[in-house]
Amino acid sequence: MTDEPLAGINLAVVGAGSMGEAIVAGLVDRRLIEASRVTCSHPRAARREALAAAHGVAVTGDNVAAARDAEIVVLAVKPQMLSGVMAELRGGLRDEQLVISIIAGASTTALAEGLHHGAVVRTMPNTPAQIGQGVTVWYATEDVDAHGRERVRAMLSALGREFEVHDERQVAMATAVSGTGPTYIFLFIEALTDAAVHLGFPRHVARELVLDTMSGSADFALQSGKHVAELRDMVTSPGGTSAEALYELEKGRLRTVVSDAVWAAFERTLQLEARLEGKDDGTEQRRRR
Repeated sequence: MTDEPLAGINLAVVGAGSMGEAIVAGLVDRRLIEASRVTCSHPRAARREALAAAHGVAVTGDNVAAARDAEIVVLAVKPQMLSGVMAELRGGLRDEQLVISIIAGASTTALAEGLHHGAVVRTMPNTPAQIGQGVTVWYATEDVDAHGRERVRAMLSALGREFEVHDERQVAMATAVSGTGPTYIFLFIEALTDAAVHLGFPRHVARELVLDTMSGSADFALQSGKHVAELRDMVTSPGGTSAEALYELEKGRLRTVVSDAVWAAFERTLQLEARLEGKDDGTEQRRRR
């Protein structure tokens, strides 16, 4: 196993949208893979031109051509496009090629059967990966050897933190927590900003106050090593402003709403899995009550 597992390899990114481009940018900017060894495929010419101009990579509208000479093939298409892309690539992948999917709901079963290929990795990154501060949970099939896993770690580390799991269901769970998580955070930022504007702050000031508070609080939680409940208690004086605000949040069922939202996202992931595996019989709506 080399100290630089990605050295000298060719990479293909099939369906290079925002997250696919984030992978390319992270790898090329950190010089883990040479731009000349990266090929991105996309159906729109304007998108291909933008990728080539921004990163110096090769581009094509042909998914098969993109994957042909690559040691690693990243699948970054929309879930509804996956079946067609797998049909194009089916039977054309070599045993030693590593396929990494960042497609929500695409299980390794669906990918392996659809591609007729065993060495498959299922990942769930999140949008902060676009600035190198993401978190990615991933699961590899048994056909991915130790060196292949080292390559996956090196790739995903370019996007932020990475966590390998040995139960694929945890990738579906991560889709609802860390994958969808930025959505919850952005909504809370928006709500808190609107509340600050309602108090009388100019919107640009409210935005900065909220974003700095969110960022600082997250960093403080990480660096303190303390349970978040303990951190919350530190700023909640009896009869104080925090206690009053927390009373209203609890009265509004904040915890329950968040839990229901995460569960709904998890169930939706399972629905996508069933559909991509051809098992969707219309009974996937299993609501927790």
